[in-house]
Amino acid sequence: MPRISSYRIAIVLVFFVNGFLYANCTARLPELKDYFNVPDGVLGTMLFGTALGALAAMPLTGWLATRYNSGKLMIGCGILFCCMVPLIPLSPNVWTGRTFFLLTGFFSGAMDITMNGQAVFVERAYGRTIMSSFHAAFSIGMALGAGSGALFARYHYGVGPHLWVVALGCIGLLAALSPTVLRSQPASPGPAADKGRARRIPLLIWLIAIIGFCGMTGEGSMVDWSALYLHSVAGQSTAFSALGVGSFATAMTIGRLFGDRLIETTGKQTLLFGSCVAAIAGLATALLFVSPWTALAGFFLVGLGLSNIVPIAYSAAGNIPGLDPAAGIAIASTIGYSGFFVSPPTIGYLADGFGLRIGLCFVLALLLLMLVFIGLLTRQGRSRKLTAIGESSVQ
Repeated sequence: MPRISSYRIAIVLVFFVNGFLYANCTARLPELKDYFNVPDGVLGTMLFGTALGALAAMPLTGWLATRYNSGKLMIGCGILFCCMVPLIPLSPNVWTGRTFFLLTGFFSGAMDITMNGQAVFVERAYGRTIMSSFHAAFSIGMALGAGSGALFARYHYGVGPHLWVVALGCIGLLAALSPTVLRSQPASPGPAADKGRARRIPLLIWLIAIIGFCGMTGEGSMVDWSALYLHSVAGQSTAFSALGVGSFATAMTIGRLFGDRLIETTGKQTLLFGSCVAAIAGLATALLFVSPWTALAGFFLVGLGLSNIVPIAYSAAGNIPGLDPAAGIAIASTIGYSGFFVSPPTIGYLADGFGLRIGLCFVLALLLLMLVFIGLLTRQGRSRKLTAIGESSVQ
C-alpha cells in the first residue's frame, strides 16, 4: 500500500492538472470570443454555463463521495473534464458552445469537490495544516497553463489543436495517478454533534461559505476577465493579454506556497484580514490606473490577497466534527461557486453597458463585503468560543 507521502503527491498533481488545463482555456478567451463572434455580455452568459454546471455537480458529487470511492470518482470526473475542454472550440454555433461550457463546468466542479475532500484526508493524516500546498499546486498549474496559452497564441497555434494537446497530456497523467489515490475514506473525526453544537454549525458554515463565495468570485473573475481587460481596456495584443492570467496565477502560487507557514505564524484570522485588504488594494489599483503594467501589478496583488482565502475556507468546511469532509466542502463550495453563477453575466452585462472597468467594480464590492464577513466570523469565533472545531475555525 502506498505511503501517505505518495498519496499527497498524487493529489498535488491532480490539483495541478485542474489548474493547468483551465488556464490554457481561459488564456485563449479573447480568441474564443472572436471565434463565436459575440459581445462581452453573451460571452458572460456562456461562462455562466460553466458556473451553472459546477453548481449542479457539487451537491450531487458531495452525496456520491460519501457513499462511494471519492478517489476513483475524482479521477473519472477529471478525465471527463479534460475531454470537454477541447470540444469548446469545435462548437459549430453559440448554443453548442454553451453546452460544452456547461459540461466543462459540471465535471470541473465534481473534480473540485472530490480532490479537496481527498486533500482533507491527507491533511488529517499529516496532523498539520497543509491545505494551502494543494492549492499552490493548482496555482502553479494556472501559471504554467497561462504561460502555455500565451505561447500558443504568440505563435498563432489554433485554439482547438492547442487544447487537444494539453488535454491528452492531462488525461495520461490522471490515468497514471489512478492506482495511487486514496482507496478508502477515513471517518470524520470527533463525536457526533451535540444539540448545542448542532445549533452553531449552520451559522459557521454560512459564514465560511459566504467568505468562500466572495473569494471564489474574485478568483474566477480574474481568470475569466483579466486577459480581456488588458486586451479591450489597456489595448494590448492577445499574446500580451494572456499575461494577465499569468500574473494573477503566479501571485496565487507564491501566496499558497507560503500559506501554511503563514497560518502557523500569524493565525487564520490575521491572514484572512490582511489577504482581503491586499486583494481590495490590488483590484482598485488595476481599475483606477489604466496601463498594462499597473494592471499586471494590480492583478498580481489580487492574486496574493486571494491566494489563501479558499484553502482556509475549504479546510474549515472539511474539518467540522461529525460532518463528512466531502459533505462540508460540498455545502461551502455550492454556495461559493454560486459566485461563478452570478459574476459572469453580471460583469458581462455591466461591461456592455458601462465598460469592463465598471463591470469589475462588482468584484471590488464583493471583496469589501468579504471583509465584513471576515469580521463577523472572527466575532463568532470569539463570542461562541468555537474551539470544538480546532484548526478549522479562525484562530
